[in-house]
Amino acid sequence: MRLNELSDNAGANAKRTRVGRGAGSGKGKTAGRGVKGQKSRSGVAIKGFEGGQMPLHMRLPKRGFTPHNQSKYAEVSLAKLQTAIDAKKLDAKAAIDEDVLVSSGVVRRKRDGIRLLANGTLKTKVSLTLTGATKAAIAAVEKAGGTVTIVAKKAAPTKE
Repeated sequence: MRLNELSDNAGANAKRTRVGRGAGSGKGKTAGRGVKGQKSRSGVAIKGFEGGQMPLHMRLPKRGFTPHNQSKYAEVSLAKLQTAIDAKKLDAKAAIDEDVLVSSGVVRRKRDGIRLLANGTLKTKVSLTLTGATKAAIAAVEKAGGTVTIVAKKAAPTKE
């Protein structure tokens, strides 16, 4: 086989239909859009319109509430912490805070703070300073002989 013998499979490349190029093309004049009306014009997308029937998104009941100022925390589990310590990414003897977790690559970014979750087990004694932690995570760290210090997150700067 040579380079000049290479070709696509049959039917792999379909030519784009060029509309509005005369009556002989089969897609001339109205270009397959029919006659008149909103949908024959350009720049129209009637999303969710059901011909005057009440649209599905309006027929379904409203549920729940999403607060706009909700905090988004980066989460780190006990298992991930232990894996990072075993891989020598983190020094268990030194104090571990949010900046250390980000710089070592355990957490990608801080967001509104880092929260410790109790997934997995921790075998190493560590000293953590974080924005939040679950009760079970704190208990697991203290059981391993470590400490967890919860620091209040900084309030967003106000415009004055």
